[in-house]
Amino acid sequence: MSVWENLEPRAVFHFFEEICAIPHGSGNTAQISKYLQSFAAERGIWYRTDELGNVVMRKPASFGYEEVPGLIIQGHMDMVAVKEADCEKDMQTEGLDPAIDGDYVCAVGTSLGGDDGIAVAYGLALMDDDSIPHPQLELIITVDEETGMFGANALDMSDITGRRFLNLDSEDEGCFLTGCAGGRRLKGQVDRSLITVRGRQVTITVAGLQGGHSGGEIHKERGNAILLLGRVLAVVLNETALSLISMSGGTAENVIPSSAQAVLVCAEPEKVQPAVDKVLADLKKEYELRDPQVRVEVLAADSDGVYQADSQEATAHFITLLTALPTGVQAMSPSIPGMVETSLNLGILSSDEESITLQYSIRSSVESTKYALSDRVAAIFALAGAHVEAGSDYPGWAYRVDSPLRDKMVRVYERMYGKKPQITTIHAGLECGLFLGKCPDLDCVSMGPDMLDIHSTNEKLSISSVKRVWEYLLELLKDKA
Repeated sequence: MSVWENLEPRAVFHFFEEICAIPHGSGNTAQISKYLQSFAAERGIWYRTDELGNVVMRKPASFGYEEVPGLIIQGHMDMVAVKEADCEKDMQTEGLDPAIDGDYVCAVGTSLGGDDGIAVAYGLALMDDDSIPHPQLELIITVDEETGMFGANALDMSDITGRRFLNLDSEDEGCFLTGCAGGRRLKGQVDRSLITVRGRQVTITVAGLQGGHSGGEIHKERGNAILLLGRVLAVVLNETALSLISMSGGTAENVIPSSAQAVLVCAEPEKVQPAVDKVLADLKKEYELRDPQVRVEVLAADSDGVYQADSQEATAHFITLLTALPTGVQAMSPSIPGMVETSLNLGILSSDEESITLQYSIRSSVESTKYALSDRVAAIFALAGAHVEAGSDYPGWAYRVDSPLRDKMVRVYERMYGKKPQITTIHAGLECGLFLGKCPDLDCVSMGPDMLDIHSTNEKLSISSVKRVWEYLLELLKDKA
């Protein structure tokens, strides 16, 4: 029996099942874009696409709703595709393996992509059902949100007629988001000049960390595996000389890295494990409540060999850079208690024969602070002799005092549940800011069902919450205000 067979609402989970069967990690969205285009074409729904694969659909208002302001439904088709270290799935070519865990849908060995596959599923279910009363609907589904909002940035909005904009890229039911931080990506590359080195190969791995979304969970101060690896290497370097063969860690700039690894040539390999044990004992104490499963593993070759690696001086220089780099919360909001204002996340560490690359996601609800922090990191990179490159840069989304859509959503929510929803802003980035840059008169709100640990292999989507949010969407569309 399919894990989806008895899930309600059936229409929404039907489309979510089809989405899960299609590989759709960021940068790998051609197949799911074609699926969305085929969906519209088969049903005679007006649609268009562009060279990136963004898809826009339009459905006329149902009878009696022609004068009701139209609604734009928006989400993104890409997911953060991560997997457990021992998972053999090829996420470039294979779909997910869904499972049920109580009230939650998850995926075996991988992330689930509820962020933002559930938004796409909601949109398709609305477009597919002609019995649902609704104003004009425009469904916008973008590509590559997770890697820099490239789809939203490129999308032509000239033919979009609606001005009420409902983004379905949030993870807390009953929480309506009305603003978000802006963000920027930054990359530093350190050139390498490999030499021939003889010695014992040692692999040091930091693992067992929870990771998570660098916007929604940065305030939890979980361990960043890349920077913890730098800390471990600095301790080992105090005991023995090292030459770096390779380094890797993290999956995306906006994901707190849960593991990182360095492969080195060690002059005195017998000194590595005692040094690692010492720093691991400190990490266990420091992260007892935040990341209790943190571990550091050492694997040494049985005999000496000859390798291409950085010199000892270059290796020490790079380890010093790693220990100097910042991550995590940099400032809290002075006006919203408990809200992060500014943060950054070192999300990716990679190396090849030419260079070592470090990639950051920087966020702030204050544009000037975002750029100041970016300049600070760039300065650290420059002092280390690294080449610096700025990546995607997207604006924040400011709270709108006059919002007919927000007022309507609050009224419908109170009528259904007898209580007020939470109205707040979020530190994570949303595409609303980019769309507002194209259409300043958009009236935007973001919402969604409950999800846990997005962007990680622990990601879960609440089944009951999906149902409640669907029922709420139907009532929202039915209301003629």
